[in-house]
Amino acid sequence: MPTRLYAYCMTTAAPAFLSGLTQLPTLTTLRLRLRWLTPADVPALFTIFSDPAVMRYWSREQFTSLAEATELQTQIESLFRERSLFQWGITHLTDDEVIGTATLYGLHAAHRHAGVGYALGSAHWGQGYASEALAALVRFAFTELNLHRLEADADPRNVASRRCLEKQGFREEGLQRERYFLYNEWQDAQLFGLLRSDYDAQQLR
Repeated sequence: MPTRLYAYCMTTAAPAFLSGLTQLPTLTTLRLRLRWLTPADVPALFTIFSDPAVMRYWSREQFTSLAEATELQTQIESLFRERSLFQWGITHLTDDEVIGTATLYGLHAAHRHAGVGYALGSAHWGQGYASEALAALVRFAFTELNLHRLEADADPRNVASRRCLEKQGFREEGLQRERYFLYNEWQDAQLFGLLRSDYDAQQLR
């Protein structure tokens, strides 16, 4: 149940967040761990991003070679050094195998905003893992990075991803018609946003 946003599409400024760190901090939830991705995770990344079900509503077509997963992992490290992309691997607390990814991308220091993206292997759908990982991502973005706004987009037909965003308080903000051309069709992108003030209000309920 991915959002549209994808690591190869990351852009913009490189704010000095988490200066001095050589890798992402580990985030934990009740059932999951969000951790730094290493070259050893390339096969797991390929499994996720070569799955037609996972990639159906992504912003590019599925991987067809292990080299693409290798390039992704290398790019994750490179863009983290620039502080423009934070992409974690999602694992169970009891198992270190990567089952998905959670991403903050396009971080902008002056405006204090970023995009969020996530993908979960189809074998793990329907158990609330994406929502649990997204909650950890949102908490980190607002409380540790002191961001003001988070953004995401999803295909309007991707009901599970839209519900995941809405569960974390994201509000629908608009529609980009025919934003992506994939699988021989133009696909729309539904836009979502979450403000720090919205997040803080949710924590008081």
